[in-house]
Amino acid sequence: MKRQRYKHLLNFAANVVSLIVYGILFAILWYKYYANWNIGVSGITPYFRRGNWAVIGMYLLFIFFFTKVFGGYRIGYLRLTDIILSNVLALLLGNIVAFFELCLICRDYVNPMPLIDVMMIEVGFIVLWSILIREGYKALYPPRQMIVVYGMYPPDELIDKINTRRDKYDICATISCTVGKEKLFETISEYQGVVLCDLPAETRNDVMKYCYQNSIRVYCTPKISDILFRASDNIHLFDTPLYLLRNQGLSITQRFFKRFFDIILSLIGILLASPFMLVIAICIKLYDWGPILYTQERLTRDHTPFKIYKFRSMTTDSEKKGARLAAKGDSRVTPVGNIIRNIHFDELPQLFNILKGDMSLVGPRPERQIIAEQYMEEIPEFAFRTKVKAGLTGYAQVWGKYNTTPYDKLKMDITYIENYSLWLDIKILLLTFKILFVKENTEGVEQSQTTAMKKH
Repeated sequence: MKRQRYKHLLNFAANVVSLIVYGILFAILWYKYYANWNIGVSGITPYFRRGNWAVIGMYLLFIFFFTKVFGGYRIGYLRLTDIILSNVLALLLGNIVAFFELCLICRDYVNPMPLIDVMMIEVGFIVLWSILIREGYKALYPPRQMIVVYGMYPPDELIDKINTRRDKYDICATISCTVGKEKLFETISEYQGVVLCDLPAETRNDVMKYCYQNSIRVYCTPKISDILFRASDNIHLFDTPLYLLRNQGLSITQRFFKRFFDIILSLIGILLASPFMLVIAICIKLYDWGPILYTQERLTRDHTPFKIYKFRSMTTDSEKKGARLAAKGDSRVTPVGNIIRNIHFDELPQLFNILKGDMSLVGPRPERQIIAEQYMEEIPEFAFRTKVKAGLTGYAQVWGKYNTTPYDKLKMDITYIENYSLWLDIKILLLTFKILFVKENTEGVEQSQTTAMKKH
């Protein structure tokens, strides 16, 4: 327990070391190859000392920004593979931006090979460094011993999810809140942390206060009202604290800038993606000579229906038995469809939906009306997610999966709506690039399911 106070210091030191290594490598590259590029040509003069430092500092700023966005600095939080992927993607994007910076500085297209060589050295370093630090972290901070406190029904699904991170959490026991407050507190005090799942409000409050008093770490599955309160504003008009929940979705100003952002980026996206879309269209047509595009009625803001465009990834008779989500190993998915679904390229035609105004780049994924109605029978609050336009990608797509339950998706979508900012949109777009490399995000539902709703 004494080592816990140094956990963040270890994380900070490890990240500083990586930035220092990147800075040294780029400095060598800059002074050896690019600092004197085109000196004397077109009036370019050599940089003085501070100018060289500024170029190196900008490079480190690019790397820091992308690593921060992708979560590469969260050594004790993410899996090793996720840490490595985050850092590699950060180096890739950071060096791409640095290349264009070098071209601007040198006023010419410079040879990218020295920069690529340095990037490969950086990738090799960060892979080895991440493994070393992660193993040291695990040795110093073994999995936290925890107990799950639940209401009427054991949260087996949540426990299974937590057990996928045995490197971080060790679920040692479970206990129902029905055993009584005295027994509950006595049992909780034996563990380093407690997970609260689906407890009555009064019981949850009592447990949280007890844990706060005794400095016991608490993990809690939020209710929808908890998410709304988290996004509320503090009101200090008098000496009684108040929370303000506006409950209006996005403001007029936010909608304007979001729409402007959508138009510009969808036009750029269509231009850049057009060669890929042409190749995909040819492949789909040659496979079975069926239609290239698949249109379907979905719901967007205010429950308004619209026709969504997708590249067809399933057989032409895929819904002869009714609407259902794609399942694991779904035989309806064609070979071409399997490829484009894994890399999410089946969604590219939705750039035209965004340009038309039916969708946004970022927002809750649009559901079919028939499926949304099934969800709302069990979860009436599922309609809350239509306070904003549906999106090509979104909060639930980045931090969830294709087969994430509707209730969990709803909570993530409300989190996005209530915490909306243009920066959050940019961050989600960058993280979407990351999840293209994470196969489990595209995992379908079970064969026995027609929707993502799970029966208990």
